[in-house]
Amino acid sequence: MTVYAHAMAVLPDRVVEDALVAVEDGLITHVGEAAGAVPAGAVDLRGALLLPGVVDTHSDGLENERRPRPGAEFDTAFAVASFEGRVRAAGVTTVFHGVAFESHNRKGRTVDRARELDTAIRERGLSGHALVDHRVLYRLDARDPDGLAALEECLEAPGSLVSFEDHTPGQGQYRDTAYYRRWLEGTEGLSAEEAQVRTENLVTERDTRRWHRQVALARLASWAAEGRARLLAHDPVTADEIDVAAANGVSVAEFPTTVEAARAARSRGLRIVAGAPNVLRGGSHSGNVAAAELVSLGLVDGLSSDYLPSTPLAAVLLLASQGVVSLPAAISLVTLGPAAVAGLTDRGALVPGLRADLAVATVDRGWPTVRHTITADSAHLAGVAR
Repeated sequence: MTVYAHAMAVLPDRVVEDALVAVEDGLITHVGEAAGAVPAGAVDLRGALLLPGVVDTHSDGLENERRPRPGAEFDTAFAVASFEGRVRAAGVTTVFHGVAFESHNRKGRTVDRARELDTAIRERGLSGHALVDHRVLYRLDARDPDGLAALEECLEAPGSLVSFEDHTPGQGQYRDTAYYRRWLEGTEGLSAEEAQVRTENLVTERDTRRWHRQVALARLASWAAEGRARLLAHDPVTADEIDVAAANGVSVAEFPTTVEAARAARSRGLRIVAGAPNVLRGGSHSGNVAAAELVSLGLVDGLSSDYLPSTPLAAVLLLASQGVVSLPAAISLVTLGPAAVAGLTDRGALVPGLRADLAVATVDRGWPTVRHTITADSAHLAGVAR
């Protein structure tokens, strides 16, 4: 048994200022007031925050870990182990790595690379050496027949998260193509004219495969009905899009781009994920709704790191400090909420009987420093400084 004492423990409904938390065999066994003397050998946290480990349902950082610069690629297994250190440093104990099943993408995403990443993530999870719970968020390009075929081969675990996506400019995240053109100018150094031509050519090319959207959605709907997949609708814009998604078994609206879409998702019983980087930046980089606004309206269940693994905990502490939500409600946005998004009922809260996935953090000038990250499966490997 390990006992953590003198912690500021954040529970789903309250904060225990001077808490004692005990864990044994990977499970939380006690949460309560320290109330004076503590057991010999207890880990004294000296008032630091004791939180459930962060559950990140959408992390794209592994792509950059594998290829941090154009032409500079690293072994995939090394990249998974290396990136693990980054997410642990952010207090993440469960991470869903975004793996894109698509054939043609300027970011170097291919079906073969998706298979390779999927294999490496699974192998790390089964190795006995992982210090976080590695999982896959299967990202399907709605217009890619090869991506759908490959995804069907790779999808094994019941209830796997599958995000249905269409990043064609003019809809979704880049429904205003001006933001896409500016993105091309900034990332590739194109002139405004060159970016305009590139955008028009991309739309024309992708429109030749528009027919596949319905084919892919019908296949995913059948997987959802069978319990094979848990579907996420990526970047929905309108209530009509939410209606179509819900009718096809989608259970999560991921990164709704408007209040309209988020309200519709809530009314249809869908869970809602927004981006933590959006919260920290004070708004969307592509002109869409601010995630903090959605949180203030009660229209967010979970925040994910999206493209920057260090953002979830920082984002929710910012929301709490600004009074948008209480501290327990804020912490739930990166713990209990995303666990529910993923259908995981065994983690996400400091509650006896749940997994002992824990993060210890201090806060300086509003920003967190994660001191320790422990998962139920890796406590014997990670250790805790005493």
